[in-house]
Amino acid sequence: METLRDILDAAARGVFPPPDGRTTVVAQASHRDAGVLAFTAHAVVFTDEDPRWVYDTLATVPCDALAAPMNARFLAAFLERTGRTSETIDAMLVGSPLPGEPVLPLQEITDGEHPRIVYARRRRADVRAWTTEGGVLVLGRGIAGRLEVSVEVDDGVRHRGLGRALVTAARQLAPEPLWAQVAPGNARSMRAFQAAGYRPVGSEALLIAG
Repeated sequence: METLRDILDAAARGVFPPPDGRTTVVAQASHRDAGVLAFTAHAVVFTDEDPRWVYDTLATVPCDALAAPMNARFLAAFLERTGRTSETIDAMLVGSPLPGEPVLPLQEITDGEHPRIVYARRRRADVRAWTTEGGVLVLGRGIAGRLEVSVEVDDGVRHRGLGRALVTAARQLAPEPLWAQVAPGNARSMRAFQAAGYRPVGSEALLIAG
């Protein structure tokens, strides 16, 4: 049976679920994460809830069936059913590993109190972090154990290409495909990731256990 990680690994290779307008329901890979992934004309709901509940609830959403899995009414019902929380619907991007060493001078840190690390540890496992002048880079294991990246750039050094340099360096640190979750409204971050070679592959709504 295809697992959530199978679907993500295939997407990282450019192989996507069939664009047939259907929704696939798969089991959660961990208690921490449930949610919805939307690819072109195909959605994936990952949950330990009864799949019949998912399909029955989607059928009641008053919108085009292709949009139902990411519709606010379905997501609200999903949140209520599971007692979870959610922040936003993100774009999913993925970048392949790059050879060579990062050009940026990066220093690995273990400061567990840094806000970016604290935030990452709520959503990921095996978190590692590096700093450079004006920025922070964080890698960790997120949905289904995939490797995920997040960065933070200080206000005083924005618009100088540091964000793009950080997410490029992340691809050089990563031994496998590297995933990013970016709010679509964060155009600056979207531009940085795409300029660094990350490809948009879909969207996701992550439901986090309380």
